[in-house]
Amino acid sequence: MGLLRHVLLFLFVFLFTTSAESADPSGEFCNTDTNISSNQTSENIDRLLSQLVSGTILNGYIATSYGKAKDQVFGLAQCRADVTGKDCSTCIEDAAREVRKRCPNQADARIWYDFCFLRYDIKDFFGEVDTGFGIFFYNVGNVTDPETFNKELATLTDRITSKAVVAGNKGNGRDKTKLTPFLTLYALVQCTRDLSPLFCSQCLAIATGNFQTICNNRKGCRVLYSSCYVRYELYPFYFPLDSDTTNASKDYHVSVFYKRP
Repeated sequence: MGLLRHVLLFLFVFLFTTSAESADPSGEFCNTDTNISSNQTSENIDRLLSQLVSGTILNGYIATSYGKAKDQVFGLAQCRADVTGKDCSTCIEDAAREVRKRCPNQADARIWYDFCFLRYDIKDFFGEVDTGFGIFFYNVGNVTDPETFNKELATLTDRITSKAVVAGNKGNGRDKTKLTPFLTLYALVQCTRDLSPLFCSQCLAIATGNFQTICNNRKGCRVLYSSCYVRYELYPFYFPLDSDTTNASKDYHVSVFYKRP
């Protein structure tokens, strides 16, 4: 926790009930240190967003740039590898529309949804691990057997991290494990597809490291970075959904951390 205090610049906490179908994003980051400096840059961002939407709808992922010299902007958009094409399309269209509303004057902006992620910047960030800004959701409830739970969670996250770095898996790993005959633990990891397997593994190690700090002994947790996303729950949340009808609590706190470069 000492390290977290050093990187913490601001923190807000609120209670809410999560809904995967909500049009509201999970979070956004508008970097106030990188304001749009010209009309040309603003126009290039709009054109870039159009390319990000069309490319993601076609392939589930795109990393590209638009413009030249000082007005060039770089963008990346990606849907979670397990979602349907329809859900991906709806999500990325919402993301492109909302990011400009929420970050109208920033040249470095990111937005997260359950099903997709989108970012743009005047700096070329492709291939870099970025964990400088993070959003952490954790369930307000604690598990009843922390020792067993944390052991099973560690084994599960190691297994799905190994899947995520395999070529052809699109940076995604997901699986489940039975804790009891009546309780199943589900987990998913996702890297942005511009990362090498090594950098994907590094990002996921940083992200899942929060399971034992911010999310310690919690019934559910999500960690959202700009280069990777990790999540575990005691109910099905990735596709294809299990028929599990566990009445698990879905009340969460959310914390935001930003480490300035």
